[in-house]
Amino acid sequence: MLKVELGNTGLCASLLALGTGTNGWSHSSDQTRRENGWLVGHLRNGYEMGVNFWDLADEYGSHQDAAKALKHINREDLVISTKTTAHDYQKCSEDIERFLRELGTDYLDIVLLHGSDAPDWNVERRGAIDALQEAKDKKLVKAIGISAHRLEGITVAAEKPWLDVLLATLNYAGARMRAPKEEVVPVLQEAHARGKGICVMKVLGCGALTSDPERAIQYILDLDCVHAMTIGHTDDSQLRENIEIIERLRG
Repeated sequence: MLKVELGNTGLCASLLALGTGTNGWSHSSDQTRRENGWLVGHLRNGYEMGVNFWDLADEYGSHQDAAKALKHINREDLVISTKTTAHDYQKCSEDIERFLRELGTDYLDIVLLHGSDAPDWNVERRGAIDALQEAKDKKLVKAIGISAHRLEGITVAAEKPWLDVLLATLNYAGARMRAPKEEVVPVLQEAHARGKGICVMKVLGCGALTSDPERAIQYILDLDCVHAMTIGHTDDSQLRENIEIIERLRG
């Protein structure tokens, strides 16, 4: 699996990230709802296939399974991204400390402010931003940023000097997107030009575009402003197919 530099973060991650939040919220997702610790094996299998980038979140409930998988993998070989819904300083600081305990690690590669869609999220979540920056200064976190679905959120993010990573919704058909791709792409190009690490989600539209995954993946690969894509799978065969598509298209 091809590895990429995530903007100016200094992080080197697989072009594909293992998503753990399909239909996810309230500490649950399609991946974490699978029986018998399925996600633990999926993360380990993905790593064996060359995928070293994990897309986690508190709201997905994926930390417990990731911690179990991490016991079998060299920590330095992984790029672990997770997300907090915190708005204030105290909650964000507490979340970061809890995430470290839950994952059994002494640092997090990426922490994002989950769902920063409001046009004034940078004001509403100022306390949380301060906590992220403090954690980065203490080397508890290597890179910080946001995830967003709406154009207003990513537009604000593209302009922020402190922001290292931006995770946005994007696919060729506009499936499960809350903004037209024709408006999203220019903002991602701007953020990319500023050195941000650009990752995209909903590449397969939460399953709406799985009839032709090659077309969906090709669209992302053809863009000049995306470093990595996160895709959630519910079967290892899906993961294997998408890895094969990426490797074939990227040579």
